[in-house]
Amino acid sequence: MSYEVTIEPTGDVIEVEEGQTILDAALRQGVWLPFACGHGTCGTCKVQITDGFADVGAASPFALMDVEREEGKVLACCCMPESDLVIEADIDVDPDFAGYPVQDYSGTVTEILALSPTIRGLRIRLDRDMDFQAGQYINLQVPGVDGSRAFSLANPPSSSQEIELHVRKVEGGKATTWLHDELQVGDSLALSGPYGQFFVRKSDEQGAIFIAGGSGLSSPQSMILDMLAEGDCRPIYLFQGARNVAELYNRELFERLADGHDNFHYIPALNAPLPEDDWQGFSGFVHEAVADYFKERCAGNKAYLCGPPPMIDAAITTLMHSRLFERDIHMESFLTAADGVQEQNRSALFKRI
Repeated sequence: MSYEVTIEPTGDVIEVEEGQTILDAALRQGVWLPFACGHGTCGTCKVQITDGFADVGAASPFALMDVEREEGKVLACCCMPESDLVIEADIDVDPDFAGYPVQDYSGTVTEILALSPTIRGLRIRLDRDMDFQAGQYINLQVPGVDGSRAFSLANPPSSSQEIELHVRKVEGGKATTWLHDELQVGDSLALSGPYGQFFVRKSDEQGAIFIAGGSGLSSPQSMILDMLAEGDCRPIYLFQGARNVAELYNRELFERLADGHDNFHYIPALNAPLPEDDWQGFSGFVHEAVADYFKERCAGNKAYLCGPPPMIDAAITTLMHSRLFERDIHMESFLTAADGVQEQNRSALFKRI
């Protein structure tokens, strides 16, 4: 059995199978709805039911309060229809968004690279091509781990059948520990994608500033490779932050790109270089490198931020002091269940996409 869900104000109509959530059905049919955590804790995917009946599912009481439930509000990531529905959603889709449908894939691990002491690079050959925009991510099923884990695609869309992921080992994290310590070349993995609203606004001809920390380099790498391959002539800047030289992975790749493209500028920054590093580049945090390079005049650019929350928050402050506004700042953030509760209690200035 399936139910028909009409989404206002766009008028999109999707088919939702019994037991399937509204969000999952929408994404798999190429219809975008706003979301973040994907498991009922952040409230980003809140919609209003104007006609029909539904099960609210496992929505957190922090993200969906009792009074909201009584008013007919639900979280699309948890809600399962019990009849045909009409819902109202706060949809603000960027015209540069391609909206590729989410699909399921099986893949075979073809290569495992030690990118840094804490980050592994995985190459996975899929059973068929995946259409995606540079900057998007996939959800990976890890054996023995409940749920899925989100990882950004580091390869450009032109490499549509063999994908690349950068996986940082998280202390106490079952999924990343297994991927670092147990995964072998030749193993099979299940995944779905593409997800996310983190992509280059190519219709905007302003320069592009990428600020990356840790394994957050993956999305900017995909975006930059895609832009340069397409002959994009706008100024492109990559600020990569790490603790020391050993953690500054793929440095040689970006140095080669900078040598081969006059419009691409690579600025690495180390906040704790070791004596043996003999570091001659910028010493300090990556947001400080941005302020030093642009002398507090970042206007005329779009900024794309990807990395740990403290880095993102510091970068936002720097960019705002440097005359950039919300419309020109985009970021990528993956939320765990715990993060989602914390996010619900924050007064964020920006949409985390």
